[in-house]
Amino acid sequence: MLHQDLIIEILLRLPVKSLLRFKCVSKQWLSLISDPHFRHNRRSLSSSGVILCRTTDLIHHISLNRSNSDPPFTSLSFIDDSAGIKILQSSHGLLLCCSLYKLGKHRSYYICNPSTKQFTILPTDGSGSTTILGVYLVFDPTKSPHHQVVCIRICSSASYSYQIETYSSETRNWRLSGPPLVAPFDMVFDNGVLWNGAIHWISPTGASVCFDIGQERLGSMPSLPSNEKWSRRRFRYFGESGGHLHLIEIYGSGTTQFQVFEMERDYSSWLPKYNVDLAQVVDAFPEMVRNYLDPSESPLYAFSLLFVQEDEEDSFLLLHIFGKFVSYSLRNRTFNELGSICTETNTAFQIGCFHAHQFSETLAGV
Repeated sequence: MLHQDLIIEILLRLPVKSLLRFKCVSKQWLSLISDPHFRHNRRSLSSSGVILCRTTDLIHHISLNRSNSDPPFTSLSFIDDSAGIKILQSSHGLLLCCSLYKLGKHRSYYICNPSTKQFTILPTDGSGSTTILGVYLVFDPTKSPHHQVVCIRICSSASYSYQIETYSSETRNWRLSGPPLVAPFDMVFDNGVLWNGAIHWISPTGASVCFDIGQERLGSMPSLPSNEKWSRRRFRYFGESGGHLHLIEIYGSGTTQFQVFEMERDYSSWLPKYNVDLAQVVDAFPEMVRNYLDPSESPLYAFSLLFVQEDEEDSFLLLHIFGKFVSYSLRNRTFNELGSICTETNTAFQIGCFHAHQFSETLAGV
C-alpha cells in the first residue's frame, strides 16, 4: 500500500477533473482531496493558460504550457441564467460573471469555479443606486481561502462622487468601504487592475487613482512621461503579472517599437522595464501589415496585446494576430505561435472582438 505522503504528492500533480473523479476511489482519497491544506498546497502546481471568450457560447483556451493543451472548461452551462453569462474577471481559478443581456437591478452577478462547476449568486446590497460602474473579484489563496468582491456605484448626492462596497465570502454580506470618493470626470471604472493590495484605474487622458482595500482609502499613481508629438495618450495594455503592475503605450499603428513600463512598489515612478521591437514578428506574420489606402506609404501594423506574463523563468507578451496567438519573450526577444482559431467560423477572433482572461485550475470553494 502506498504511503499517504506519496499519495498526496501524486494527487497534487493531477488536474482538477481527475481529482474530482478520484474522490470516489476511497474514503481516504475523499478525505485527502477535500482537506483545505491539500487545496492550499495544490495551487502552485496548477497549469496556466488563457481563456478567450465573447460570450459563454464562444469560449476557447490557449495553453501557456505546451505539455497540457486540454481546455479546463468550454462553457458555463452549469449556471442557469436565461440572459446568458458574461465573464468579467478571472482570479486564481475563480470567475466573476454577470447576466449577459440584463442591465441595472435586473442583472445578476456570480462567482463560479468552472473546474468544480460550483457557483454562487451574489446577494443584492440594498443600495438605492442601481448604477454599477465596476465590479472586481479579489482572491489570493496564499493569504486567505475566502474572496471579496468590490463594487463601485454612482452616488446620487454629488457629481463625480462614488461609493465603494465590499462583499465577503466569509460573511456573505455587503458593507460600505469608507466614505464616498471623488474621482476625475473621465475615469473608467471597468478596467481596474488588482495589485499590491489595491485596485488601480487609469483614464484615457492618463489620470489615475487607486483604492487600498485593506486601509479603505484612495490614493494616486505617478503619470507616465508624455509624448509631445501626440495630443492624447495611447494606452494599449494595463495589467498585473508576477506581482508587478505593467503599462504599455504605443504611439501610432505604424511602429513595431514600444516600451513596457513597470510601477515601483512604493508608487514613486513608472520605470521602463523592457524595450520591444516586433519587426521579426512582422516578418514571420506578414498579415500584420495593413496598407489600407496607399501601399507606397508607411505600413500599418495590426495586432492586439492580450497580456504580459512575468515569472522567474521568463517574461513574455501574448499577442493576437488575426486568429493566431503568439508568445513573445521580453528577455531574449524570441517568439513562437501557441495556437490558432479558425477565423472563418469565429469572426470575433479575426478582428479581436473578444476578452482574454488568464486562468489556472483550482479546487477553491465559492
